[in-house]
This record gives sequence, C-alpha cells and structure tokens, in this order.
Amino acid sequence: MPNDPTSPDDDAPLDADELMNFADRVERLPPADAEWVGRLLREAMRARLHEAELLSVPDDQASPQAEFEQQIAQIALDTAEWLKTLWNVGYMGAGSFPARPRSTFPSIEVEDVLKSTLFARIRQGKRPLPFPPPKHHGLPWHALVESLGETHTVDSDIVRDEQGLPLAVSIETCADWHIVEEVAKDREYLVQYQGKGPLYRLQRDAFSAELRREPPRWTRTIRRQERGGVQSFALEWPKEDGGSNPIPLRAATWERAEAEAEYWIAMKYPELYGQISFARDESGQNRPDIDA
Repeated sequence: MPNDPTSPDDDAPLDADELMNFADRVERLPPADAEWVGRLLREAMRARLHEAELLSVPDDQASPQAEFEQQIAQIALDTAEWLKTLWNVGYMGAGSFPARPRSTFPSIEVEDVLKSTLFARIRQGKRPLPFPPPKHHGLPWHALVESLGETHTVDSDIVRDEQGLPLAVSIETCADWHIVEEVAKDREYLVQYQGKGPLYRLQRDAFSAELRREPPRWTRTIRRQERGGVQSFALEWPKEDGGSNPIPLRAATWERAEAEAEYWIAMKYPELYGQISFARDESGQNRPDIDA
C-alpha cells in the first residue's frame, strides 16, 4: 500500500525549525530530564552542523545561503552554552549578574549580549569555566586565568586582623581574593580567587604591585588506548588508597583530551584547577579497556 503523502515520515531528516521546536519543548520538561535531553539535542545539532560542513562544496563555490545557515546554527549552539552557564554558574560575563545561580531566569537585553565577555569567549570556541573568573574593576578577567607567565601591574590592599596576620587582599577593587601564604612579610603572597582556580603570586612594594599566575604544582598522566582502530583517552586520577582511577575523556586528540581533563578538574576539584599539568602516555594499548 503506498505511503500517505500527508503523514509524517519518521525517516526524513529534521529541518532546523523542527530542531528549534524541540529546544522549546525541552524547557518544559522536569529539570532532571531537561538536562540530559538538552545535552542530547545540542549534540545532535553539532552533528548536523558537522555533517553540513562535510557535505559542503569548496569554499570558493559555497553558497552564501549555506554559509549563513551554518553561522546561524553555530550561534544557536553558542547561545545555548552561554545561557546554560548563566543559569548554572550565575554570571553573565559583563558584570550584569554577579551572583549565585538564578531561581528565576533574568531578562536579557541587547546590551547584555553585546558586552558579555563570556559570550564572546564561547563564540571564540573556548569552553566556559564552571565558576566565575576573577574580576577586574567589576568585569570578568578571563585573560588573567589564561595568561600563564604574564605579569600584570595591579592595585592591591592587604587586610589584616588585630594581630597583624593577613586575612584577605583586594586586587583591582575586588575583595574576593584569599591569601594562601604570606611568602615574605608585607612584600610577597600566594593568593587565590574565592578559593578556586589557579594560584597567583602577588609582589608588592611601596609604590606598586605585580600579579602573576603560578605554574602548575602537580602533574597527572593522560593515557591513550587503542582498541580495534579506535583510540580513547583517560585521565589517571589518584585514589585515597594510593591507587589510581581512570577518568574517561570525551576526546579524539591529545589537545582535546587535555582540555577535557582541565574541565573535569574544574568541575570536580575547582580548588585545583590551573594547578595541574598533564603528561602523555601512549603505552596503554595493553591496558584493560577504559570504562565508558
């Protein structure tokens, strides 16, 4: 019996409008279901975008309309990541919402989109941190987190208790810095922003102060394993009993594996983020399979 042309074809690819309609319906799901369904939908949209790139003609023959549609799709994915970060972490990236995650979703104006350094960071292909970065005069200071070895001239003020012991430090008008160690009295300190992320060395004199991110203190191994022509990566994380626990990483390259390892540390151990470097080990071909 011939198919009814008016009935939906379950095997037909979904178009962009249908995918976006699914996105609207995800918002009405219970929170526990919305999270994993939303992630699955975003992964499907990424796959659709990648498929379009593979099937596209060379750039010099590409249709302007096809390029525009790919750009719109990428913007939609970036916007979803931005809004998810705003909801889960609680900062816009332009100083508009410098607080804890929201119970009621805030209104977003055009100015928020244009001035958000977080959104600009995501549009550059960088994964957002699961916690706000340090602030520079009220604005997120992403460059400080990423500038290993670079020295920044800053304004700072040490807060001490009645016995003269250092309690905290204000840097660039932000008082959320913790003093980890006073290396040299009144002159040199190890500091950390809100107890999360990298350590920084603050050096002061009578006229100015300099802030520099410290190099990683520890090294953890990322192992590559290959089975049947398919490679996988895992971060070796120490256990309390002295052994190690392999953490599977969603990656196909060493660079992506290191990025995923950093993100896992930021999620699980934010106080250690930026303080761990990675060693590569390719001797895992004979190791047991890494659990997915």
